[in-house]
Amino acid sequence: MRFFTFFFAIALSCPAFGQAKWEIIQLGKISAYSNPLELKLRLSAAENPGAFDIRKEKYTLLVPDGVGAKTRCGLFIWINAGDAPTIPRAWEPVMTKHKLIFIGAHNSGNPRNVFDRFRLAIEAAVQLKQRYNVDPKRIYISGFSGGGRCASMLGVAYPDVFSGAMPFMGVNFYKDVTAQSGKKFRLNYIPHRELLAIAKKDSRYVLVTGTKDFNRINTQAVFAQGFKKEKFANAFYLEVPQLAHALPGPEWLEKGIGLLDGDKPITPPRQ
Repeated sequence: MRFFTFFFAIALSCPAFGQAKWEIIQLGKISAYSNPLELKLRLSAAENPGAFDIRKEKYTLLVPDGVGAKTRCGLFIWINAGDAPTIPRAWEPVMTKHKLIFIGAHNSGNPRNVFDRFRLAIEAAVQLKQRYNVDPKRIYISGFSGGGRCASMLGVAYPDVFSGAMPFMGVNFYKDVTAQSGKKFRLNYIPHRELLAIAKKDSRYVLVTGTKDFNRINTQAVFAQGFKKEKFANAFYLEVPQLAHALPGPEWLEKGIGLLDGDKPITPPRQ
């Protein structure tokens, strides 16, 4: 397979460290990973990604207390369903505990062009690696609902950028899957076979749903008939009791991050 050449992202001015705070940042010149041809190759997309200028985009960033320029840390890249990159405030202590820098793009919700949503997340991962001492084994892509679906696709199509994915209440797959009820869910993309082999062997995936989530059947089917049937080495399923289509409490984020970091897996429910 022909890969595009690696690049050097424009260095960004660093914020003051030592106090966790939310701030708005912008990134530099777009990388080769977001090149339109690269996107099409990795996702087998028929559509052409439109014009995109990363320098006009804004992100919300949270650097946990205690994470400095030389601190080994991870990244938690967020794709929301809405245009504001919000997460529960109760999640912040979990990010701090695990030394995860949070970043989410503005105007990256479900109404946005999907290729833009992909590129916003890819560039967050690629360019923050130039700014912080990031552990390449702890670069996680996540999101809620439609954002979770985007995250699940990027986690498979870009295993050389993201080491793991944790989609909440929404997940896509590259093959048709059928739920126990007989309902079928069609494929959403086709990853490049060489990258897929890397994803199956090295990446980690945590699919999160709730017992009352309307996407629960979809998530169950993708986990059992998708990730497990296709023999992904590290795919896990978390189901939050009594939770509908919403984000769970911090204890479930903690469990998910633990699985992404390589903790002992939780036995999934029978399918």
